[in-house]
Amino acid sequence: MFARLRPYLSTAALALLIFYFGFHAFTGDGGLLSSGERDATLMAKRAELTRLTAQRQDLEVRARLLRDTSLSADLLEERARSLLGFADPRDYVIRMQP
Repeated sequence: MFARLRPYLSTAALALLIFYFGFHAFTGDGGLLSSGERDATLMAKRAELTRLTAQRQDLEVRARLLRDTSLSADLLEERARSLLGFADPRDYVIRMQP
């Protein structure tokens, strides 16, 4: 009986390999069915990148205003009061948890 099936063994092995790789092409991490998850992750990462880019630009502007060549008195006073915990007697102070 094994002698009758011997010519078909290579075809069966090739069919199993094609099925295996085809199955993983659809359902694997980089498969066709997981493209929705990749798109959602990509959109979330783009939104995070936009937020971080805006935050970095704000920090660069603040750092530029604190340099010796272009010192902003208002920003310097704000940072000094924030770091030292001082307030002007005429200011309203609202304490918030960080």
